[in-house]
Amino acid sequence: MKAVRNVSVMGLGAIGAVYAAKLYDMDPGCVTVIADEDRIARYSAEGVSINGKAYGFRYVKPGEQVVAPDLIMVAVKYHHLAQTVEALKKCIGPDTVVMSLLNGIDSEEILGGELGKERMLYAVCIGIDAVRSGSNIRYTTFGKLHFGESKNTVISERVAQVKALFDKAKLPYIIPEDMIRAIWWKYMVNVAVNQASAVLKAPYGVFQTVPEARELMEAVMKEVIAVSEKVGVGLREQDIPEVHKVLGTLSAGGKTSMLQDMEAGRKTEVEMLSGVLCALGKKYGVSTPVNETLFRMIKTLEQMPCLEK
Repeated sequence: MKAVRNVSVMGLGAIGAVYAAKLYDMDPGCVTVIADEDRIARYSAEGVSINGKAYGFRYVKPGEQVVAPDLIMVAVKYHHLAQTVEALKKCIGPDTVVMSLLNGIDSEEILGGELGKERMLYAVCIGIDAVRSGSNIRYTTFGKLHFGESKNTVISERVAQVKALFDKAKLPYIIPEDMIRAIWWKYMVNVAVNQASAVLKAPYGVFQTVPEARELMEAVMKEVIAVSEKVGVGLREQDIPEVHKVLGTLSAGGKTSMLQDMEAGRKTEVEMLSGVLCALGKKYGVSTPVNETLFRMIKTLEQMPCLEK
């Protein structure tokens, strides 16, 4: 079995940096960060630290690598996905595997449509509470990466190759039998918690302790469940208690990525969350009033700083 020796990470936000650091700790030479010239200059000037440890990642521009990476882990923002695809076309080799760490349900389809579906592995990060402040990232819970083919009743060779890498790096993971359902479950979490946290300006502790916040979150999740049934994924209300269980493992002061984006004045990924869900609701005739309201609220909040100037 061929070993995965060269890994590239694209997107050095909280998630991308934490995973790049895990691989760097195993072998600094095995991981590179793909970025444009401006980002490379910023990363080099500011440095990147995870839990107080500085990391001297090796940065390369798209197409600059002499050897094509065996694995590319994509951790960019959803609204950067189109330009990311164009950059990745300069990086991939004939055997490069691409793994998306984005939170939504369609990034694999978008990437695979341009780069080749045969090179995509599904993945989703569950249980990590990383928070970014500038170039400094902290987390208390690493969580686990769920990854694999769409179905994993039998482990494919390339899943086995990535598994061997993660074992060596001591990177926690799970290979679910039904990867599509796992992605939809995490999507349900993000649609609910990310969006509710953004409008309430609430860290995880609020959803752990305040009944009304939990009720809002559950109302959002029930709409995701209704859409998933029409799509054929089949989430159930019995899946909701597991969400509360995972939330209970996170730092009470931790913040969702959407709340972090809102506080930093960055564009959010609301289109990837309620935007996609509401579009699917219209397509399949499922009412999604709570998500439609959250979408309008978040889009308004995104524009308020500009209107206040």
